[in-house]
Amino acid sequence: MKQSSPTEPTKRRAAIYARFSTDLQNERSIEDQVSLCQSYARREDLNIVGTYEDRARSGGSVMGRDGLLRMLDQARERYFDVVIVEALDRLSRDMEDLAGIHKRLSFLGVEIRAVHEGVVNTVLVGLRGLVGQLYREDNAHKVRRGQAGRVNRGLAGGGLTYGYAPVQGKSGERVIVSDEAEVVRRIFREYVDGRTPREIAHGLNKERVPPPRGRAWNASTMNGTRDRCAGILQNELYVGRLVWNKVRMVKDPDTGKRLSRPNPRSEWRTAEVPHLAIVSADLFEAAQKRRQERTQTHPSLQRRPRRMLSGLLRCGACGAGMSTNGEDKSGRVRIRCSAAKESGTCSDGKTFYLDAVERAVLGGLRAEMRAPKVIAEYVRTYLEERKRLAASSNAKRLRLERQLGQLNREIDRLVDAIAKGHGDPAVLGPRSTALDAERKRVSEELQNEPPAPEAVALHPAILKRYEEQLQQLEKALGRGVSAGDAEAAEAIRDLVETVTVFRDPTRLGGVAVEIAGRLNALLGQDAYPNRVKGVWGKMVAGEGLEPPTPGL
Repeated sequence: MKQSSPTEPTKRRAAIYARFSTDLQNERSIEDQVSLCQSYARREDLNIVGTYEDRARSGGSVMGRDGLLRMLDQARERYFDVVIVEALDRLSRDMEDLAGIHKRLSFLGVEIRAVHEGVVNTVLVGLRGLVGQLYREDNAHKVRRGQAGRVNRGLAGGGLTYGYAPVQGKSGERVIVSDEAEVVRRIFREYVDGRTPREIAHGLNKERVPPPRGRAWNASTMNGTRDRCAGILQNELYVGRLVWNKVRMVKDPDTGKRLSRPNPRSEWRTAEVPHLAIVSADLFEAAQKRRQERTQTHPSLQRRPRRMLSGLLRCGACGAGMSTNGEDKSGRVRIRCSAAKESGTCSDGKTFYLDAVERAVLGGLRAEMRAPKVIAEYVRTYLEERKRLAASSNAKRLRLERQLGQLNREIDRLVDAIAKGHGDPAVLGPRSTALDAERKRVSEELQNEPPAPEAVALHPAILKRYEEQLQQLEKALGRGVSAGDAEAAEAIRDLVETVTVFRDPTRLGGVAVEIAGRLNALLGQDAYPNRVKGVWGKMVAGEGLEPPTPGL
């Protein structure tokens, strides 16, 4: 085996990165890129120590590109000295991402080399990043233009709609599915006849009719959304009118996920496709007229008083939310599982009395707040956190003050040198100006740095006083909630995270609740930054906590 002489230089270690964008591209694209990079490495006398690849991954974001992220992780471990790519757009077609990759690899001392361009520098990164992003955006415009042309010819420009199936071998063409089309006609007929979307969903689920997606039909499947005209009852395709470009897709720069945004109606594209009509124009218009009548609610009926537990209630049987369900003859408000109401999928569809649940929650709060150890534990953790924040803030202020002092001294030295003629003013002047700008920046940052947070100590006598004031608080909250006081209800909601409602099998009509909450309201929202939550145990209306959970 040939051994290197002491004077023979060690080969630089290199990693190869390859990527192609979509499933429509040839899988051999990766192998071709790797082969090209290997030939380059041999010519440049580089030792390949690793190969990283991303198949069918867009260059518009670094998110979801496991090969690239793994390469960056091993670059931090100094696993290689050079990264070889066929071209810079293999790393990224986004200006920000490409500049960030180059910046981080340069900081780690890792060189980027492109087969056709050689060693990559900042200028090349800027040019290629701009070209790559313009190419990607131009492609998106061309795709949308192509889709618009397809829609004008009556071809689908998006996903598959319930009631239709694609025609094999004919991209964009659709054919009516008779069974699903009959379900669509049934939905329109029942809605026009007076049934609500919720009642229609119940009937379809009861007959086990397969939904468009998910496990069950819901009222939202029929209603959809107003701004996008989604939902079965609003879809104009069922009346032979293809509408496209209701939404546009944008990519979140932080997560890389594609999100939809509604377009203004002026940008919508419409094409007549009478061969795809499932319902008659008269039936469709009758459904739209009823929808319009149902959405025109008088403003006085839209303003509902805010209840103490609105949005906090959860069903103990299925975990779904709960909402009001009318009143009995005496005026007591009932609540019911939303899943049972909307789709009929919950096993417990019976109602509970809201006042019984509220009494159980108030009882749980009383039992919890009577434990001074809970407050003492919160304050102890609060003090520890405040000390940590104070230490961090003081360290930052000290660093800024030192930096400011160093800048002042260096500026003074430059000014003295200029005054005494010890240096060239043309050179020292701009340097002094740059240091002065840095000094202003540091000084402004120091002024904006908030002072260290002050801790609040817990005196033993406070606990006794707290118990006395708690009794007054209980009475005030009880009166306020009963009278519909929004502030009293908000005080309760600050203490409660969720309330899960169960049926108490030991008592006829009994109810048990499981409360999860926080005590931030007692110490202030910023007093406990971690917002630690805890389950307080089950509470049976009128019987107390069983058992209380100590220490939250």
